[in-house]
Amino acid sequence: MTLRAGIFGYPIAHSISPAMHNAAFARIGFDATYEAWETPPDALAASVSRLRDGGYLGANVTVPHKRAVMDCLDETDDIAARIGAVNTIVIDGVIDSATDGVTGGRLLGTNTDAYGFIRSLELEAGVEVSGMDVALAGAGGAARAAAYGLAAEGIDTLYIANRTLERARTLADEMAAQGIRARAVALSSSSFADICRHADLLVNTTSIGMLHGPAEGESPVPVDALRPGLVVYDMVYNPSVTPLLSAAQDAGATCVGGLTMLVHQGAAAFERWTGAKAPADTMLAAARDALGL
Repeated sequence: MTLRAGIFGYPIAHSISPAMHNAAFARIGFDATYEAWETPPDALAASVSRLRDGGYLGANVTVPHKRAVMDCLDETDDIAARIGAVNTIVIDGVIDSATDGVTGGRLLGTNTDAYGFIRSLELEAGVEVSGMDVALAGAGGAARAAAYGLAAEGIDTLYIANRTLERARTLADEMAAQGIRARAVALSSSSFADICRHADLLVNTTSIGMLHGPAEGESPVPVDALRPGLVVYDMVYNPSVTPLLSAAQDAGATCVGGLTMLVHQGAAAFERWTGAKAPADTMLAAARDALGL
């Protein structure tokens, strides 16, 4: 029996994870298929529960479910608990060739986003973030993963901007408890634009600029906040050049898109599900093909 894996999200039409993972399954000869599961918030609990029915390998979780899904699981590991968000669900069982299914059924949550983000920064921008001042747009699950990864790498100061200021304050307080200097500001405020003008690294973790998203064609920061010497990282990977990255390129900033983060976090999830080494080169090629690059 072909095992099933997939990604829970809403919207999910932009996702290239199916192309990436299906290419990886084919490369190693693993009998599984990966699907995109459009999942409105009110359907999340029932949809996740179906993973217990057998025949499933595991799942990914994306916007807007990375925090809410934690209530649907049996357990989260230390990384996911510290981040406060889950992007990968592992079924606590083994692939049983006699029954052609996954035995067990407990759903475990983990987070591979922090690893994928830092790995992508290292490979694509060649930067070490230790000692940097970082401007972070967003305070959701992806932002929490980025903040956790940045804190672990020893940044100096983290400025967190969000449309809902209280969420930014909550994350800033959590980072401060980990020994990181952190400050919360409103995303639309002039203060955040000023912060970007002096920061070493700007990271967009929001869906602003995402294809088919509610803010397609927009940028989380004004053009005049971008400059040479700034490293701009946009986790949005579809389109490959977002409005933020386009403006950053014009301003002479160093730009990194979210595609390699997608690949590296996906590779880590793939290895948790299959027990096999992920063919990251195949996954990147498939992701680029899916974007027409």
